[in-house]
Amino acid sequence: MKTIALVAALGLAVGVASACTGDGAAPAGTITLAESGSPFIAFDVWVKAGSQNDPAGKEGLAFLTAQLLSDGSTRQDSYQAIIEKLYPMAAGYGASVDKEMTVFRGVVHRDNLDAYYTLFRNAMLSPAFSEEDFNRVKAQLLNYVERGRRFNRDEELSKELLYWMAYQGTPYAHPVEGYVESVRSITPDDVRDFYARFYARNNVVVGIGGGYPDGFVQRVRADFDALPEATVEPVDAPHPAMPDGAKILIVEKQTDASAISMGFPTPLLRSDPDFAEMSLVNSWFGEHRSSFSHLYNVIREKRGMNYGDYSYIEPFPRGYATQERPVNYARRSNLFEIWIRPISGTGPDDLHDRTLFATRAAWRELDALVKNGLPEDQVERARLYLHNFSVTYGSTVSRRLAYRVDDAFFGLPEPGYLASIRPGLEKLTPASVKAAIDRNLQSRNMWVVFVTSNAEALKAKLLSGEPTFIRYQAEQPPEIVAEDQEIASFPIPVTADDITVLDIGEVFETGR
Repeated sequence: MKTIALVAALGLAVGVASACTGDGAAPAGTITLAESGSPFIAFDVWVKAGSQNDPAGKEGLAFLTAQLLSDGSTRQDSYQAIIEKLYPMAAGYGASVDKEMTVFRGVVHRDNLDAYYTLFRNAMLSPAFSEEDFNRVKAQLLNYVERGRRFNRDEELSKELLYWMAYQGTPYAHPVEGYVESVRSITPDDVRDFYARFYARNNVVVGIGGGYPDGFVQRVRADFDALPEATVEPVDAPHPAMPDGAKILIVEKQTDASAISMGFPTPLLRSDPDFAEMSLVNSWFGEHRSSFSHLYNVIREKRGMNYGDYSYIEPFPRGYATQERPVNYARRSNLFEIWIRPISGTGPDDLHDRTLFATRAAWRELDALVKNGLPEDQVERARLYLHNFSVTYGSTVSRRLAYRVDDAFFGLPEPGYLASIRPGLEKLTPASVKAAIDRNLQSRNMWVVFVTSNAEALKAKLLSGEPTFIRYQAEQPPEIVAEDQEIASFPIPVTADDITVLDIGEVFETGR
């Protein structure tokens, strides 16, 4: 979705901020990250609501509401006037919406703080809810759910469908942006009602970081305390079902490549004692966009099958666009995910052989990880990598503040997650890593999504149980040939009842 122009310059020293947070003067409902030497002031305002709070039949309402606030007029300024005022500041603001969090984020140089904050504050506290803005934002959203989501990025679609499968019957099941039918039904009154229910002073946490002036935190909190109070009913944490064996969704689409996502529920959360160990395991196994990772080497480097192959222990939306770990996507329930970026072929049969070979290769490596754990030398190798790579997580004041907000979501005590990473890595051992794998991973049960052409042919190939080999343009080393024999025959035990075929035109059309 389009948002008001984002900041062009955010760079600060890489690493975890050493300045204090929560200086004792911050009022309730406020998170502070004081960095007095920084010329920037960052905002991370967390509304404790997300797509899980969408009413039935109005899925997408939380998203549309936030977009209307971040990309709409206020009672003080038109949308065009806001853009014109922000442009000379080289600043902007936007909203992100996830299952449980809506966050309004922005950053500005201190020279423009007062003018910028006035616009930022008004967007959340004084929205105009104009009909013109509503029609524009809703049209953008409809274009996305009708066309963009289905026909733009199959790899992102497969990831969304994985969550839809795994979380059926829970508030996490529907996409944040909603269904086609539900978005069409949303009215301006729906937006106003959602705003009144959830944009309440007792449901908003204000995050401020950087080199803000004395008294500024109190000023901002006082402004947001002008919101009325509301009774917000809690939503129970979802408990997704573990599939029994392989449960497969094949989406029929005219395409010359297959997008693949697979995974299963895991009890792991960032607040759990196993998180340091599982962060290391995941980094070794499938670090996002890293040639360091095991999956990347097995599928891309050794066999040249695709662009990349990754795994996740926390949600990583829009991985196609960024290497940075997402912030403000905190959830009380997660999947362990494997993302195999699109696999192409020379024809329908070759495409399906390569699709299943890549799936089998990833599943086989997970199976070996679960059974054998990590050798001691690989634990040390991954520890060193993550020790150095993790300093990039908090590369800007905006990201450091966002991590503080996520700390609050998970109830993590000071000094917070970023400061805990290196000490946690130092404490783990090969034995503790294997124990964490045993508690959090398995390889027998899997939700699997394929977005591909000739879906019925892929279904038939799966049901046949026959090996699926790949062909190379050049002769391969004997060790690769021998391993390919094992990969091609790795079992994916399914019956016809385990496979669902869905046409792309039906995908996320309705919640029924």
